[in-house]
Amino acid sequence: MGFFDSEIVQQEAKLLFEDYQALIKLGNNYGKFDRQGKKLFIEQMEAMMERYHIFMKRFELSEDFMAQMTVEQLKTQLGQFGITPQQMFEQMHFTLERMKAELEKQP
Repeated sequence: MGFFDSEIVQQEAKLLFEDYQALIKLGNNYGKFDRQGKKLFIEQMEAMMERYHIFMKRFELSEDFMAQMTVEQLKTQLGQFGITPQQMFEQMHFTLERMKAELEKQP
């Protein structure tokens, strides 16, 4: 069975994509959130990034050809911006940490 033939993989990919889209849409109103809303949004984004990181690690560890091709495609796409997948995750983490720090400065 191929990596993408797994119902579990397909379901997780679908949920990850849907949850990510919903958070991005919600994030468009981040500036209007109260302090607690911002804190909750940041926590949800952190959880999403952790899920995404684990999902990508499964691709990396898989011996399935299509999974490996997916990893290579991501590396190529990010490489066009001069970053690696690891740097992408580090940048996301840094951004969320900066958002938390800004939130702590607010009364």
